[in-house]
Amino acid sequence: MSIAKDLAKLLCHLRRLLAPRVLALPLAGLMLWLWVGRPAADAAEGEATAPQPRPKLGINLAGPADWNTELPFVDVFRLSRPWVSQREGQPWGKGPALDLDEHGWVKSLEPGCYAETLMCTISGGHYPSGQYVILYEGKGELGVGGAGKIAAQSPGRIVADVDAAKGALFLQLKKTDPADYIRNIRVIMPGFEESFRRDPFHPAFLERWQGVACFRFMDWMETNNSKIEHWSDRPTPESATFCEKGVPLEWMIDLCNRQQADAWFCMPHLADDEYVRNFAQLVKDRLDPKLRVYVEYSNEIWNGMFEQSRWAGQEGMRLGFAEKPWEAAWRYTAYRSIRMFTIWEEVFGGRGRLVRVLATQAANPYVSERICEFQDAYRHADALAIAPYISFNVPAAGEKIRAETVESWSLEQLMNHVENQCLPEATSWIRGQREVAGKFGLRLIAYEGGQHLVGVAGGENNETVTRLFHQANRDPRMGRIYERYFQAWEENGGDLFCYFSSVGQWSKWGSWGMLEYYDEDPRSSPKFMATMGWAKKLGQPVRLP
Repeated sequence: MSIAKDLAKLLCHLRRLLAPRVLALPLAGLMLWLWVGRPAADAAEGEATAPQPRPKLGINLAGPADWNTELPFVDVFRLSRPWVSQREGQPWGKGPALDLDEHGWVKSLEPGCYAETLMCTISGGHYPSGQYVILYEGKGELGVGGAGKIAAQSPGRIVADVDAAKGALFLQLKKTDPADYIRNIRVIMPGFEESFRRDPFHPAFLERWQGVACFRFMDWMETNNSKIEHWSDRPTPESATFCEKGVPLEWMIDLCNRQQADAWFCMPHLADDEYVRNFAQLVKDRLDPKLRVYVEYSNEIWNGMFEQSRWAGQEGMRLGFAEKPWEAAWRYTAYRSIRMFTIWEEVFGGRGRLVRVLATQAANPYVSERICEFQDAYRHADALAIAPYISFNVPAAGEKIRAETVESWSLEQLMNHVENQCLPEATSWIRGQREVAGKFGLRLIAYEGGQHLVGVAGGENNETVTRLFHQANRDPRMGRIYERYFQAWEENGGDLFCYFSSVGQWSKWGSWGMLEYYDEDPRSSPKFMATMGWAKKLGQPVRLP
């Protein structure tokens, strides 16, 4: 064996010994660890060492839905519910199958039937009241209901008075001409009729997230349980609503360019190579070349609650990767990620603008190692991504803390548990995954994170526990816990941290939104102030009230 190969082998062995202890090394040892970077075999091939961590804040944007309380678009029809078929005199949604075109517009209606949709299904008046302008092409008849009533109309244009305090806004398609059916409906918030085409994003949305380093589009892409296989399946700007297949890539790119934020895309688990290649090409053609692209295969393939996990397990077993579906899913993650990364590299002509992401389960370094090592996936990646939530999942029954126990707690007792038990646990996950990332020469990033106080396995139905969790999310002490949380992320070598999630109404299913409503005063949210305050401290040009 040559001297060079002997040296490479020795350095690789030293690196595996040093990585778990890097935080305790003296300066000389730390310099050696940094120099080794990736496994020495890679260094011998001339690859760059893993870059130093640069902590920064990114954000997961709330997914498209008629109940979305973030209101990112001034055209609220973009977040309308897919058409509901109605028959006169029959219960809700009991009409016949609708005759739709390729974009989701209704081409014809059967006698005695109509189509209906909802927008702004938001309680408490948390969307703008005033005069909405409804624009459309084609011939037929539209009606307005719920929070709205028609004030004026002419062919192709309706003005509706909307009172947000009355709940959701309904739009009915009562008649349509099959030869020139109604299509391209737009429902424009007050004051934006003249600008919505060139400026589709609500200015409050843009201002709120000014300065974040990256937008992770997992929910905007409807990644979980996605049915998209081919490029022709994708949503486009011409889609009737973005609530069926997700927000089109063109709009995601536009947002990143306007905000000068990196983009994080999650490739659908069923997507074929042509989809991946066309997706990458459109990003290369349109995304500002100063911006970087994070690329991840689907979302939480390790998590059996999602269809993509079950599918990957079946595919992995079919390919002979493992006999157990969960192990097969881990290995399929590595296998498909390698192919996906290769396509992106071919399209971009290199890896300079790409961050190739291998995602894993934060609490389980064993899973991380299996993903990274399978077919040497780590050699094709740049980052190991985790979701190190401050977790407190409370079931209705079980051997650990149950809902009936928590319902008797005071707010102080809950906050003590979060600070003294949940936060240290999250920090230990970060440390463990930092060791794995170091072992394989990868950055440690967070695809999601934040508090994770929620009832599970029936515990979500305990209203007392839900109210207590909501109280905790509004409590000033939560902000102080977040400050310690982000400090731990920095001290343990964390890089990009994409908070989950931007704006969303809290419920028994969780308190994920940093804010609950688009018009909420950020100063009332300890989570918002602590999170954006951390970004400000890091030097990001975010806005704080």
